[in-house]
Amino acid sequence: MYKRIRDMREDKDLIQKKLADMLGMSQTGYSKYETGENDIPTSILIKLSRFYNVSVDYLLGESNDPARK
Repeated sequence: MYKRIRDMREDKDLIQKKLADMLGMSQTGYSKYETGENDIPTSILIKLSRFYNVSVDYLLGESNDPARK
Protein backbone atom coordinates (compact mmCIF):
# COMPACT_ATOMS: atom_id res chain seq x y z
CA MET A 1 0.00 0.00 0.00
CA TYR A 2 2.72 2.48 0.96
CA LYS A 3 4.65 2.06 -2.29
CA ARG A 4 1.42 2.41 -4.25
CA ILE A 5 0.50 5.78 -2.71
CA ARG A 6 4.05 7.03 -3.26
CA ASP A 7 4.06 5.86 -6.88
CA MET A 8 0.70 7.48 -7.54
CA ARG A 9 1.89 10.78 -6.05
CA GLU A 10 5.06 10.68 -8.15
CA ASP A 11 3.06 9.82 -11.30
CA LYS A 12 1.20 13.11 -10.80
CA ASP A 13 4.52 14.94 -10.29
CA LEU A 14 3.49 16.05 -6.81
CA ILE A 15 5.83 16.62 -3.91
CA GLN A 16 4.82 15.38 -0.47
CA LYS A 17 4.33 18.93 0.81
CA LYS A 18 1.77 19.76 -1.90
CA LEU A 19 -0.26 16.61 -1.26
CA ALA A 20 -0.01 17.05 2.51
CA ASP A 21 -1.34 20.61 2.18
CA MET A 22 -4.25 19.33 0.11
CA LEU A 23 -5.01 16.77 2.85
CA GLY A 24 -4.73 19.42 5.57
CA MET A 25 -1.73 17.90 7.28
CA SER A 26 2.02 18.32 7.66
CA GLN A 27 4.53 16.97 5.15
CA THR A 28 6.16 14.97 7.95
CA GLY A 29 2.85 13.33 8.82
CA TYR A 30 2.19 12.43 5.20
CA SER A 31 5.73 11.11 4.77
CA LYS A 32 5.11 8.65 7.59
CA TYR A 33 2.19 7.22 5.62
CA GLU A 34 4.39 6.61 2.58
CA THR A 35 7.09 4.90 4.62
CA GLY A 36 4.60 2.80 6.59
CA GLU A 37 5.68 4.33 9.88
CA ASN A 38 2.08 5.38 10.58
CA ASP A 39 -1.15 3.69 9.52
CA ILE A 40 -3.31 5.74 7.19
CA PRO A 41 -6.63 6.75 8.77
CA THR A 42 -9.81 5.85 6.90
CA SER A 43 -10.62 9.53 6.32
CA ILE A 44 -7.28 10.05 4.55
CA LEU A 45 -7.73 6.86 2.49
CA ILE A 46 -11.08 8.18 1.30
CA LYS A 47 -9.58 11.55 0.37
CA LEU A 48 -6.75 9.86 -1.53
CA SER A 49 -9.22 7.56 -3.27
CA ARG A 50 -11.24 10.55 -4.45
CA PHE A 51 -8.19 12.57 -5.43
CA TYR A 52 -6.66 9.77 -7.52
CA ASN A 53 -10.08 8.47 -8.64
CA VAL A 54 -9.26 4.92 -7.57
CA SER A 55 -10.90 2.51 -5.17
CA VAL A 56 -9.82 2.25 -1.54
CA ASP A 57 -9.20 -1.46 -2.21
CA TYR A 58 -6.70 -0.45 -4.88
CA LEU A 59 -4.92 1.90 -2.47
CA LEU A 60 -4.78 -0.87 0.14
CA GLY A 61 -3.34 -3.34 -2.36
CA GLU A 62 -6.40 -5.61 -2.11
CA SER A 63 -7.13 -5.19 -5.81
CA ASN A 64 -5.11 -4.47 -8.94
CA ASP A 65 -8.17 -2.88 -10.53
CA PRO A 66 -8.08 0.84 -9.78
CA ALA A 67 -11.69 1.43 -10.88
CA ARG A 68 -13.99 2.91 -8.26
CA LYS A 69 -17.24 1.00 -7.96
